[in-house]
Amino acid sequence: MKWQVGPSVGDLGDTAEVRLPDGYVFAGAKDTRLLMEAMHNPETGQELGFVAPPSKEWFVVFEYDDAGYVRDDEKGSLDADAMLKSIREGNEHGNQERARRGWPAFNVVGWEQPPRYNDQTHNLEWAIRGESAGSPVVNYETRLLGRGGVMKATLVVDPAVLSTVMPDFKNVIAAFDFKDGKKYSQFTKGDKVAAYGLSALIVGGAAAVAVKTGAFKWLWKLIVVGFIGLSGFIKKLFSRRKTA
Repeated sequence: MKWQVGPSVGDLGDTAEVRLPDGYVFAGAKDTRLLMEAMHNPETGQELGFVAPPSKEWFVVFEYDDAGYVRDDEKGSLDADAMLKSIREGNEHGNQERARRGWPAFNVVGWEQPPRYNDQTHNLEWAIRGESAGSPVVNYETRLLGRGGVMKATLVVDPAVLSTVMPDFKNVIAAFDFKDGKKYSQFTKGDKVAAYGLSALIVGGAAAVAVKTGAFKWLWKLIVVGFIGLSGFIKKLFSRRKTA
């Protein structure tokens, strides 16, 4: 593992970057994929970076989907109940893959935070409460819309400390920025436009391209929802590093 320690700037490919506060750690794309496999999470191939605070009590994974400019004209019609149903169904396919690898299942409990869209920052947020191997976990999802695609930021944290962690996580998101020419506001006529909107982005993104927005009952056939399970792996990893 090649760790970068803040204060510094973590490079998220040629699309974006994130400024690291003092003591925070960053891993690049290759090492993030290694971390996901080590924590029993199938890699997506879209991983660009991993960020964790000095306490190592939570972490954020950044992934990028270059599907194109996502129009936000659905922002006033997000159906949380329909989307949760599709996420649960899709997650069953994810659990089949976990079982094949001998990994514990991830069970979706429900919304920790229903989907909401900020039309000032162009950020889409929602949070799923789940359980894996007897331990609760929250995946707090943020989608940052860009000119050519969507940056996915997944916060993984114990539900018991979510409210305490949120200010620090928000600071990480505030320290994220698309590089010049890649920003949502820099969209130009003729740019690639994504074949889906905000609703499909929540339940599958690019995998839902063939499905019309609103046809949630069919999405589970096309997608595997790749939840990231929290474990003690990170603290053990850093303990070994410190000892060495």
